[in-house]
Amino acid sequence: MGKLDGKIALITGGSEGIGFSTAQRFVIEGIEHVFITGRRQQTLDEAIKKLGNKNITGVQGDVTKMTDLDKLYDIIKKEKGRLDILFVNAGIGDLAFL
Repeated sequence: MGKLDGKIALITGGSEGIGFSTAQRFVIEGIEHVFITGRRQQTLDEAIKKLGNKNITGVQGDVTKMTDLDKLYDIIKKEKGRLDILFVNAGIGDLAFL
């Protein structure tokens, strides 16, 4: 039994870097299902293939767009009906020159 048995997770920005590594760890810990998000579908598809787990759903979208967040919510609600873990890895911010 893993620490995450029976849990449903969402990792924003889960297709690369820290988010991808977190998804790998969640799989090792026995996660029931993990949703990962990313802006590029090809990168999501590659991440899912590398993770090698059928209990992963990639959702293409941009966390700065409310319509994409609504789509993500609808997918999670329809497929699993709940969310136990939210790992907010993707973020937004304003870039400015000093």
